[in-house]
Amino acid sequence: MWLEAYAVGITVALITVCIYNYKKRESLFYKYQDKVTQIQMEEVNHIYMTMRGWRHDYHNHMQKIRAHLALGQYGEVDRYIDLMETELAGIELKYNTGNAGVDAMLNSKLTLAEKNGLRVKCDAALPEDLPINQLDLCVLLGNLIDNAIEACEKIEDMQGRFLRVYMCVQKQQLYISVSNATNEVIRKLDREYITNKRGNHGHGLRRINLIVEKHQGYINRQNEPGVFATEIMLPMGY
Repeated sequence: MWLEAYAVGITVALITVCIYNYKKRESLFYKYQDKVTQIQMEEVNHIYMTMRGWRHDYHNHMQKIRAHLALGQYGEVDRYIDLMETELAGIELKYNTGNAGVDAMLNSKLTLAEKNGLRVKCDAALPEDLPINQLDLCVLLGNLIDNAIEACEKIEDMQGRFLRVYMCVQKQQLYISVSNATNEVIRKLDREYITNKRGNHGHGLRRINLIVEKHQGYINRQNEPGVFATEIMLPMGY
């Protein structure tokens, strides 16, 4: 009997250690993801501040150009405009929703998707301030898009790869829709589906669910032939 008890004790101990190590790795992954997201948000906030500075200095730039024109210094005008264009090129945002945090994630992820050959369509208009934790929102959006890109990369036909993002505020709810091409046929869209996803994809799906649950939101995943879509509603809490 004591041998059986000893064996059971060893088994329980091993399972406990495995669970602890898994949770630790998952926690480290989440912390790393949060850090990268925070850096991206800070970069776009810097771009926003620079753009506001340019709007503030607009009249000064025009006065300088007019002064050169009045003196017939056309070469100076060309050089000054070239300088302005060089500086502006570094602060251009392709995707501009009105919310700095969301812009950080969309410009980072969707630019990558386009470089990987995906046909990207994004329709998003948001208020500058959202009563939702910015880090949670950006991590949520980042995981959704990462999963979509990963699914598209498994499709051999480059013309068939697409990614669509739609975001808006509806009746005090933040609505997020991400759909993408896929060659997977998924029968289970619940925890069993998430469990079957290995590596970072599985971690990302769990993170999405945790954030939605944290904000008492709603998530709906749909899989139709060639298309996988995720819809999320988060209460605004005004």
